[in-house]
Amino acid sequence: MSEIGHNNPPIGLDPKETIKKNIIRRKPIVDKLQFYQNVPLPSWIELSLIDVCNRVCSFCPKSDDKIAPNTHQKMERLLIDKLHNDLKDINYQGSFCLCGYGEPLLYKDINYTISKLSDLGAVEIITNGDPLNKKRLIEIYNSKTSRLIISLYDGPEQLSKFKDMIKDAAIGDDLVILRDRWYSDKIDYGVKLTNRGGTISIGNQPDVKDYKNRKCFYTAYSVLIDWNGDIFLCPQDWQRRISIGNLMQKHFFDIWNGSIMNKYRNNLLQGKRCDNPCKTCNADGQVQGELHAQEWNKIYKI
Repeated sequence: MSEIGHNNPPIGLDPKETIKKNIIRRKPIVDKLQFYQNVPLPSWIELSLIDVCNRVCSFCPKSDDKIAPNTHQKMERLLIDKLHNDLKDINYQGSFCLCGYGEPLLYKDINYTISKLSDLGAVEIITNGDPLNKKRLIEIYNSKTSRLIISLYDGPEQLSKFKDMIKDAAIGDDLVILRDRWYSDKIDYGVKLTNRGGTISIGNQPDVKDYKNRKCFYTAYSVLIDWNGDIFLCPQDWQRRISIGNLMQKHFFDIWNGSIMNKYRNNLLQGKRCDNPCKTCNADGQVQGELHAQEWNKIYKI
C-alpha cells in the first residue's frame, strides 16, 4: 500500500471542491421521493458486499482490527435475489451504492449483483480502484453500472493511469468519476472526515458535543445492508451496534417501516441521539435527505 501524505493539492485541484461536487451530484438522486402504502421509501440503499479491504487508510476504521477486522465474509447470491424480489414487490426505483465496510471489487459476484439491481434502479460503485484493469472495467460497464467512483489515494499520478485505462476500454467519461483522496492529515486526507460513529478520532474533526441535539436525516432516506442481511441505520455504524432487522428473516418493507426503524427515525428527526453510535457520532446528518425528512415529519406529526 502506498502511503497517503501529499500536503498540497496539484494546481487546479481543491479537495474541498471535490467534496462539494459530490454532494451536489448526489442531491437529485437522494431527493427522489417515492411512496409505497403512503410510506416514503429510501432513495439510497448501500450494500456491504464483502467484509475485507486491501488497503489500510488511517482515516478508516478498517485500519484497526479491534474495530473493524477483515473477516472475509461475503454476501450470497440468495440474499441479492431476496433483496431484488422484495424491492420489486414495492416497485422500488431508487439508487444503490456498492461500498459499505469493504472493497466492493474484491467481491466475485459483483457483476451478478449489478445486473440484478440495475433492473430496479441506478447502481453506483465506490472503489479504491486497485482491482481494476481494462478487462474488469469493460465487464463492469456491460453489467449496467450507472457510475464507477474511484478514490485515488496514492497521488495525482494515478489520474493519468486511470484516464488511460478508461480510454483503452472505450468507456464513456460519464461512467467514471476520479476523486482525489491522496492528501495528508493537514488537508483532512481530501475526505469529509467523521469519527465513523465514534470509532476514530484522527484529523480535524467537529466536536461531538456540537451534534448532541442535532437532527439527523440518514434514516429518512437510506439504509445499509451488510453481507449477512443485517440492516443498519446508516454507514456510520462501523461497529454494527444497531441492527433494525435481517433481510433473510423479514421483507425489506416490513423492516424499513417496522417498529425498530420508526423508533430510531422518529428520535433522530427530533435530534434525540439517545443510543450509540448516534450519541457519539459527529457526522452531519443534514447534508442530504431533507425532503424525505419532511415527509416523515408529517407521519410522526413532528
